[in-house]
Amino acid sequence: MNKYLLSAGALFVGTSAALAHISLETQEAAVGSTYKAVLRVPHGCEGKPTTALRVQIPEGVISVKPMPKPGWTLQTKQGRYEKSYQLYGEAVTSGVKEVDWSGGSLPDEFYDEFVFRASLAADLPAGETLYFPVVQECEGAAERWIEIPAAGQDEDALENPAPGLKLLPKK
Repeated sequence: MNKYLLSAGALFVGTSAALAHISLETQEAAVGSTYKAVLRVPHGCEGKPTTALRVQIPEGVISVKPMPKPGWTLQTKQGRYEKSYQLYGEAVTSGVKEVDWSGGSLPDEFYDEFVFRASLAADLPAGETLYFPVVQECEGAAERWIEIPAAGQDEDALENPAPGLKLLPKK
């Protein structure tokens, strides 16, 4: 067999698992900046269409504004932050803790994106990764993309990884 075909086959197998989970389009952002989170949904659950998507917002991600999707109901769940953050010179102590899109139908054979905008607090630790646990609901099934790696654990070892955002130093 041709060595190039073997390499291409290995590349396809290696990337197909990585493409199978919900991920963030932009996986790095500077602390203290505005961030546009684009959650990429590449498939349904066990062949069934996606009917809801819920994303938990990690601490330090503030001033969240989700983008409505035609045909979907959009709701947010509010809550108190663990501490006070500064945003445009004002103290912010509560905000969106979860974003829920529901009531739509994204067939398994199609791909779509779910978007929200947020501010990344200036005191978040650069060099670390923030995780956005996501629950993808389908007709009679669900996928829980909620696994967060333990210290020193490789994200690729997780079966259902939460989408991650690497924090870069403030610009």
